[in-house]
Amino acid sequence: MTRSESTSRRRLLASLGVGIATAAAGCTGSSGLGGEPTYESGNVGQINASNASSRNATEMSTASSLAQQQPTSSVTPLDPLELVDHEFVVEDGYLGSTIQGTVRNTGGDRIQIVEVRTRVYNDAGNLLGRYLASTGDLGAGETWAFQVVVLEAPSDIADYDITVLGTPS
Repeated sequence: MTRSESTSRRRLLASLGVGIATAAAGCTGSSGLGGEPTYESGNVGQINASNASSRNATEMSTASSLAQQQPTSSVTPLDPLELVDHEFVVEDGYLGSTIQGTVRNTGGDRIQIVEVRTRVYNDAGNLLGRYLASTGDLGAGETWAFQVVVLEAPSDIADYDITVLGTPS
């Protein structure tokens, strides 16, 4: 084998390696099959001062154990998932700040995993945290009433945004 044949062979193998790595990265990227999620805005509105106090240490410990913050990597935007409604609600006790609403599966097939993702912001527009709720096996035509536990104090939150993702069966 001549030197130029050896160089051409190395270039070909290097190009194939880069192409395969790029293709694999595209298949396993965070965008999934449905692309990037689209978030819709939510408004905190007026907070009822009677239950807007911060959680005590015991309540915060309980809320922290319930708050989901690690998203599922296998979910992606799905057309049959409809975010019917959502609102910021301050609950008494350990729940404190929550985002509650309803998701509907408008399709004809069961959805294996459904995940509602939220991002909460302060009045300066700074991201305070990301929180989610998830469920499994949402049948065709069924609805799911979700509750996202948010660890920030109600008085710190000015607004939020929200999206729904899923994994088809």
